[in-house]
Amino acid sequence: MTGTDGLFEIRIEYQSNIYRIFCCFDEGNLVVLFNGFQKKSQKTPQKEIDKALRIKDEYYELKRRSK
Repeated sequence: MTGTDGLFEIRIEYQSNIYRIFCCFDEGNLVVLFNGFQKKSQKTPQKEIDKALRIKDEYYELKRRSK
């Protein structure tokens, strides 16, 4: 999955397990990591996508308030 509302996945394989970490690019210079999970099926669970989008929205809201 790439580019869903600016959300991307980083794929990590460790000891025969596959892990995914959601992230986004902030102003093209900073990679912000959000939630991670162990992927056990071909399709990314919608609840994990929704969680990442919620965290991303919270991140940008806190950033906006701190200016």
